[in-house]
Amino acid sequence: MIRRRTTLLTGCTTLVLAVTLTACGGDGDVSAGGGDKPLSGRTVSVAGVWSGTEQQNFQKVLDAFTEQTGAETEFVSTGDNVSTVVGSKIEGGNAPDVVMVPQVGVLQQFAQEGWLQELSQTTQDSVDANFAPVWKNYGSVDGSLYGVYFKAAHKSTVWYSPDALAQAGVESPTTYDEMLTAGQTVSDSGLAAFAVAGQDGWTLTDWFENIYLSQAGPEKYDALAAHELKWTDASVVEALTTLGELFKDKQLIAGGQNGALNTDFPGSVEKVFGPQPEAGMVYEGDFVAAVAKDEYGRTIGEDANFFPFPAVDGGEPPVVSGGDAAVVIKEGKNQEAGMAFVEWLATPEAAAVWAGLGGYLSPNKSMDLAGYPDDVTRATAQSLIDAGDAVRFDMSDQAPAAFGGTKGAGEWKILQDFLRDPSDPSATAGQLEAAAAKAYQD
Repeated sequence: MIRRRTTLLTGCTTLVLAVTLTACGGDGDVSAGGGDKPLSGRTVSVAGVWSGTEQQNFQKVLDAFTEQTGAETEFVSTGDNVSTVVGSKIEGGNAPDVVMVPQVGVLQQFAQEGWLQELSQTTQDSVDANFAPVWKNYGSVDGSLYGVYFKAAHKSTVWYSPDALAQAGVESPTTYDEMLTAGQTVSDSGLAAFAVAGQDGWTLTDWFENIYLSQAGPEKYDALAAHELKWTDASVVEALTTLGELFKDKQLIAGGQNGALNTDFPGSVEKVFGPQPEAGMVYEGDFVAAVAKDEYGRTIGEDANFFPFPAVDGGEPPVVSGGDAAVVIKEGKNQEAGMAFVEWLATPEAAAVWAGLGGYLSPNKSMDLAGYPDDVTRATAQSLIDAGDAVRFDMSDQAPAAFGGTKGAGEWKILQDFLRDPSDPSATAGQLEAAAAKAYQD
């Protein structure tokens, strides 16, 4: 049970979560342990992309909200195409009250469609107090706050088997060239260097983004993310060339290019941390740890660890993030309860529920890091918080979904083709620009 005192304001309802709950209707204080609660009889429907362990852990967050407020909750899994599913539900008169939006571009799309309710002053005050300004910026459109980033991902982490690196006699690298050299040594010792999840195009965009942010710098990263810089720019070709050095080296990638294209994200983690390892390292976000721990029984910090994505060509080490922002849908049937839920998600108490379960990072700087289950997760969370406004949100997640967030299309498909044949970075850059130009124009 969450014990710290938190105040949520929504419409005419004031919820004091912890020892007491107070409703503005004049019913007075009621015990959190029983009796009527301000949102009893309400149901909050929450849509999001999560499934499996993530959905189960988020359900604990929903249950904690129910315990505090009396509101029932219903989770609707949208799959990856959240914009299509939510749009269909709105058109069909069955809109969810809250959506956990996984992409900045989709949040912006929802706001431009007029689907979102601007968040309450209480939420805005919490965001100002508890989050670095960059997170408020990513949750805002035209100066209005629509989204609270409840769950973040640190996408600049390379996970490895300590045994594999120790057997190869290599240490954690600090530059990209050192990482490839270490990978060759791991390969010489009998394992492939990297498991690459090429079947999931989003993992390839993350590879590109880390290289590009470090190599080209944050100003060009921001310009490319906003399509103020064309994808045919020399900096893009240079980053693709750097990425291609990895993709074309069959010794570095488990199963070579075809093997990578037939490996999804969970499969890439299995190839490093499963019962029959095929590779020593896997690049992806902090969420690798949850799969390694929950699926393969790895102890984080002992037989599964990470090093920061290394600096490229003398640039700064990148800190790329992603995240899920809670937004309130105007057409939801329980908008007031939905707003109360989002207000609660902006508090460190809500973050602590999932943090203790693992597989989760919060951008909420007021959350006590002791709430994370292990030192490695605490270090990852601290790195994300310390980065402050140097954090750059996943570039593909900032783009229109047609370019940066659709299976078999746009950037995902083009980078899969590049993995298959990385021989012509300039041509790939041209394809990316054509797809981006169309998506941003539409």
